[in-house]
Amino acid sequence: MKPAAFEYHMPRTVEEAVAILARVAPLDGRVLAGGQTLVPAMALRLARPSHLVDINRVAGFDRLDVRDGMLEIGPCVRHAALDRSAAPGPLGRLLGLVQPHIAHHPIRTRGTFCGSLANADAASEWCLTAVALDARIEARSGRGTRSIPADAFLLGYMTTSLEPDELLVRARLPLLPDDARVGFYEYARRAGDFAQVMALVTYAVRGGVVAAPRIALGGLESRPRRMAGAEAAIVGRVPDALAFRSAADAAADALGPTEDPDYARTLATTAVLRALAAAA
Repeated sequence: MKPAAFEYHMPRTVEEAVAILARVAPLDGRVLAGGQTLVPAMALRLARPSHLVDINRVAGFDRLDVRDGMLEIGPCVRHAALDRSAAPGPLGRLLGLVQPHIAHHPIRTRGTFCGSLANADAASEWCLTAVALDARIEARSGRGTRSIPADAFLLGYMTTSLEPDELLVRARLPLLPDDARVGFYEYARRAGDFAQVMALVTYAVRGGVVAAPRIALGGLESRPRRMAGAEAAIVGRVPDALAFRSAADAAADALGPTEDPDYARTLATTAVLRALAAAA
């Protein structure tokens, strides 16, 4: 099939992009960056936007910078750019662990980090990363710019707090402390498939015990989230198999309703255990 007819816009500045979006958003206008979700949906006529705002030529939208202790990611930065070299220290190592799990190489060369956040798929690796690290998402409209915590931005399956006339102009990930340990685990039925479960962890070992843990799960519920009970179960403990098991059980206990609770619990426990072991 071919997409339904639409009007195409290619702004060159952020001001122009925001102005166009304000005009076409009430007419089912959509933003195009990487297009790895939107374009196939249009080809199948599952999505039929009347206006398409292509932001790939907006100056500065492909920028990837470290500034003031944050990794700043423009809306046209591709998945492939977010490898180990994208940020110094533990954050770079973590990005290098996560990025290869995103779909397949051709998709990683076109899809974007910010596009994944805007799409808000429950199985998105970057949504999990953003929530785990308390990222900030910046949205701009004719009313101004607002900075939204990742946990407040991702509301549920394919649902965000972004208003129709708002353009996601930047995501900001905090750099991790030099002593941070990082781990990531994902299970999918086949390489490149959507994740059945993902776990991302960071923590430090100070004075022989776990400090500042972050444990997040994705893929099992409508959105990724940090598991506060799992973090509380491991903080201040020696990082050994017993502590890891306590954290994994706490994460599984905190899951919401699922179609197959026993299977979901097994996935959650295994994912957290393996992510913690990888970080160790």
